[in-house]
Amino acid sequence: MESSSLDQALPKGHMLHSYRIEKSIGGGGFSLVYLATDTDRKRKVVLKEFLPLDKVRRLEDASIEFLSQESQNTDPSAAGIKRFFNEAAALAKVSHPYIVKVRDVFRANNTVYMVMDYHKGKDLRWYIKRYSGRLSERFIVTVFPHLLEGLRELHENGLLHLDIKPANIYIRPGGKPLLLDFGAVRESMTHRIRGPHTLTMGYAPIEQHQSGHVGAWTDMYAIGASMWACMSGSAPPKSLDRNKKDTLKPAVKSFARQYSRQLLEAVDWCLQMEATQRPQSVDELLDFMRSEEHTSELQSH
Repeated sequence: MESSSLDQALPKGHMLHSYRIEKSIGGGGFSLVYLATDTDRKRKVVLKEFLPLDKVRRLEDASIEFLSQESQNTDPSAAGIKRFFNEAAALAKVSHPYIVKVRDVFRANNTVYMVMDYHKGKDLRWYIKRYSGRLSERFIVTVFPHLLEGLRELHENGLLHLDIKPANIYIRPGGKPLLLDFGAVRESMTHRIRGPHTLTMGYAPIEQHQSGHVGAWTDMYAIGASMWACMSGSAPPKSLDRNKKDTLKPAVKSFARQYSRQLLEAVDWCLQMEATQRPQSVDELLDFMRSEEHTSELQSH
């Protein structure tokens, strides 16, 4: 975390309801994340605190204070708290081994907190950075089909993630993934994006930049971009840039020596600029990735 985040973080030992803060483990522009202990149930949990760092400051009693009335009344502050609750409500609807589980949501310190299960592991960024991409095909086809199963459950509950990226893909022992951070989730499977919304350059398709119609195909682009990052070490070019002049060399040409053609075709399919040219559902992509041809090819390596 940046120093400003550390300055605002709750100290080790601080109690929030039955949760004791152990340490800060992450954060961004709108939240801080802690490892904590649930003292009632005697287990570790992850605690997420809504904290728009540029809008608030931490007081001595651990509560937060908005820097101005304007900050309190404008997005991402008041509206941000609403989105935070929406994220928790969305996750409460979903129970799946590859989707992070929310256990509790509460107000304290003039903000809101979300409590999630703790799992050992590291996010996909760690693996990509450690190996400069070049992750094995076996790793990719272990992680992503499971991830897609979790995403299918999300979609079947009428939810879109809209911010899939390596930072939000957590890898537990045995290669079992966990889809994290639902701050951008939308409770509609097909709609036009309006107003401020979360996206990540390189992983967001053009419709997220241009207030276009989002749907399952939008999450498919992000899945493809994340697989691309596993191979190349970084995200594909921004879709805004690709929309002006597409210089992206297809995966089937860029990584032909390292990966099976079928896996590379799956990546290229997901990364089509035109939404209708991508997989239109999780099952379309899963069926393609799990075809007998691909399985036999992988076993022969």
